This record gives sequence, C-alpha cells and structure tokens, in this order.
Amino acid sequence: MRRLSRKKALNFVKELDAFPKVPESYVETSATGGTVSLVAFTAMALLAFFEFFVYRDTWMKYEYEVDKDFSSKLRINIDITVAMRCQFVGADVLDLAETMVASDGLQYEPVRSISLSPQQRLWHRTLLLVQNRLREEHSLQDVIFKSVMKGGPTALPPREDDPTQPLNACRIHGHLYVNKVAGNFHITVGKAIPHPRGHAHLAALVSHETYNFSHRIDHLSFGEEIPGILNPLDGTEKVCTDHNQMFQYFITIVPTKLETYKVSADTHQYSVTERERVINHAAGSHGVSGIFMKYDVSSLRVLVTEQHMPLWQFLVRLCGIIGGIFSTTANPLLPNHGPFSDPWQRGGGCPSGLCGTWLHPSSQ
Repeated sequence: MRRLSRKKALNFVKELDAFPKVPESYVETSATGGTVSLVAFTAMALLAFFEFFVYRDTWMKYEYEVDKDFSSKLRINIDITVAMRCQFVGADVLDLAETMVASDGLQYEPVRSISLSPQQRLWHRTLLLVQNRLREEHSLQDVIFKSVMKGGPTALPPREDDPTQPLNACRIHGHLYVNKVAGNFHITVGKAIPHPRGHAHLAALVSHETYNFSHRIDHLSFGEEIPGILNPLDGTEKVCTDHNQMFQYFITIVPTKLETYKVSADTHQYSVTERERVINHAAGSHGVSGIFMKYDVSSLRVLVTEQHMPLWQFLVRLCGIIGGIFSTTANPLLPNHGPFSDPWQRGGGCPSGLCGTWLHPSSQ
C-alpha cells in the first residue's frame, strides 16, 4: 500500500510538470545556437557579478521631522584666529532673550601670526578645494557621512613658529553651551563685561589704529564634534581692507541625527551667508567693528541613516537578471532546430506513433 501510494503521489507530481522535457535525440545543435548561448551565459555572469557590488554598497536616506527637543543645550565648537592681540579682543554669545552666555569654555592662545606655515598652507588649499567641490556636487556629502571616523584629519596641522617673532595674533578655541534659540556669537574689541541694561565691551582703552579683524576660521561646528565631517565655514579666511571693518555670518542651523554602521551621533548641519562692510558713520554705514555670527535654529530635524539592500531584494534582482536574459535568448537556446521543429513538416525519420500528430490540416 505504501509503494502504491508513493507511486500515485509521484505520478501526480509528474502531471504537474509545466515544463515537459524534450528527448535529446530530437535536439539538433548548431553554431548559431552555441554562440548565442555563450553570449547569454557571459552576460548573466557579468551582470550578476556587478549586481553583487551593488548589493555590497550602501546609501544615505534622508527623513525630516519636527524637532521636539527644546530643553537641551546647543554646543558651539570654535577655532578662530584673529590678527589682534588676545588682550584686545573678547568673544561671547548673546541669545535672543538677551541672555549673555559665559565664555568660560573658550581659550585665548597668543600666536605669532595669522599667516600659515608651508605645511599648513598646503592643508588649507586642499580644504578649500574640497569645500568648492562640495558646493558643486552635493552628493559628495553622502561619501563624507559614510566615511566618518576613518577619513583624513580635518584639524589644522601643528605649526613650528619662529620664537623671535612677536605674539601679534590670538587663537580663540574651545566650545560653548547655549540655549536652542537664535543668538549672536561675536568677537569684537575689548573684553565683555556684565551690564544690567544689556551688553558691553571694554573698548575705550584700545586705539582704533590697532583694529585688525583679519581672521581665519579653522573650525566652526554645532552639536557633537565628529572627526571627518567638513563644515561650510571650515578654512574660511578673510583679510581686512580697513581698520573699522565688520564681518557678518548669517547661519541657519539644522539639527541632524546621524546613524551609520560606524557612528551614531546627534550633530548639526548649517548653511551660511556672508557679508562684510567698512564702518563709516559719515557715509551712513553704522555698526561695530568685529566678527559677528548670527545663528538661528531650524524647527525641523533631519534623520540621516545608512541603508543597505536586503538579501531577499538582491535575490529577486538576481533572478530577474538571469530570467530576463534567458527569456530574450530563448529561441536560439530551445531545442527548435531538430527535424520536428516545424509542425507542418512530414517525411522520413518520423518516430513511430508521432507522425499522425504532425499532419497538415489540409491532408486530413
């Protein structure tokens, strides 16, 4: 009974075969069919090989949502060199609520000059070239996101100064924590002092002839500092044409959550618009000499995640490649070059019992 049931089941499965096989004795090979077969199998192998590299690659996915985090602090990372002595300049932040943020996290380091050494100048030139390419090719930002933590260093190389030169410049670097509201980070003449009615700097004792706000921004970022990430103002260098000159940077900050296979961090991207002008009260150009960075925080948050093709999708695409090529080259590959490929053909060589099925309708 078991053998009978097994045989019935096997016959039932054979009846379900939708691809009946042709006996090899009915197949006739040809040079054309072999050539097409060789080309088809080569194309299948090459496309499957390239598809594997597509499967290995990743891409960045961008999503947007409302930023609901209003209570946390915003970190500002600063590294700016100004062509004035440290005792003559002061840096601090004043936010939209007229709250003056303490600048205890900033360090004032006297340096010989704002100019760069040959090694640093080469680094600076390379950084500017990368920044220009990023402005032209926005898709390069995805490459930077995927290569964080393993890319080249973005910090200025160490400099070997001549000890005989005077300390005529000041490097202001460090970080500040501010409220997530619009604010103004500025570097101007004199140290900041607390004032009950607002904000003031001790600038009366500094001569106007010593004003020189030529500067170089080696690094300016917001949020968690991530090695390998380039920011729009990194490498910016400005030279004054007049003693009383104002440099303004209008910055729009976008909170960003970065999720890659190498790092998970809360950082911030930003865009910037620059403006500079000479302060001349007689000509109607009013203001205060210095470097002013007015920033505002966007209400939207960007989620940047690194995506990878699922295995099932790779298999489906692979089957589509192989099946598509096979179906387009099916006519030369199928056994249709034998003596019975033409259903209207009669004649010798017809196997016994099959000739009746190949008769022309007009002869019946």
